[in-house]
Amino acid sequence: MYELYIANKNYSSWSLRPWVLLRGLGIPFDEKLVPFLGGVGANWDAFRTFSPTGKVPCLRDSDTVVWDSLAIAEYVAEAHAGVWPADRVARAWARCAAAEMHSGFMALRSVCTMNCGVRVRVEAPDAALRKDIARVGELWNDGLDRFGGPFLAGAAFSAVDAFYAPVAFRIQSYGLRLDEASQAYVQRLLDLPAMREWYAAALAETWRDPEHEDEAHRAGTWLQDLRAS
Repeated sequence: MYELYIANKNYSSWSLRPWVLLRGLGIPFDEKLVPFLGGVGANWDAFRTFSPTGKVPCLRDSDTVVWDSLAIAEYVAEAHAGVWPADRVARAWARCAAAEMHSGFMALRSVCTMNCGVRVRVEAPDAALRKDIARVGELWNDGLDRFGGPFLAGAAFSAVDAFYAPVAFRIQSYGLRLDEASQAYVQRLLDLPAMREWYAAALAETWRDPEHEDEAHRAGTWLQDLRAS
């Protein structure tokens, strides 16, 4: 069975991607959660015990180690149907959209760090953040229109949806507004059983990582903290 190493569910957007993909497709795996330890250096030492980069996520399949979220999706796709769309055109689009998320949207990531359990009002989104939000809506509408929904590349949940799952949590946490179709897609993701499971576990966590907490505080005014104390 696969072993998937992840960090805190409240914070780790990178961990969420392969986790929700595997869970959403019903692919069995053994979850290995190693929490953040309060600093990049400390995390590196702890995560190096299972990942050559000292980062999460990391998938281990017997003697095979896959230490990148996009590579994990591709590795799993070689053994399991449904990771990417069967249609060639939809599959190409989905891979492009997933790769764009994997390497882009830096303002969205840095300003609106993933923190599932808080609600924050972003007082004055800067131009870079507004640009990222607009591009997310544009991309989502393109996929939904091209392939008919309800997911980005067609009728079935696939890896491209998993790669945008953290964005759904960011939109919920920071009250970001998109067009009607995009907001409906966010709710569709949040309503997935796997996303509900992740969210419940995130709220139940009592770990606090100062670096992640500070990032969320810098984003704007905190309105609620829904996490267990």
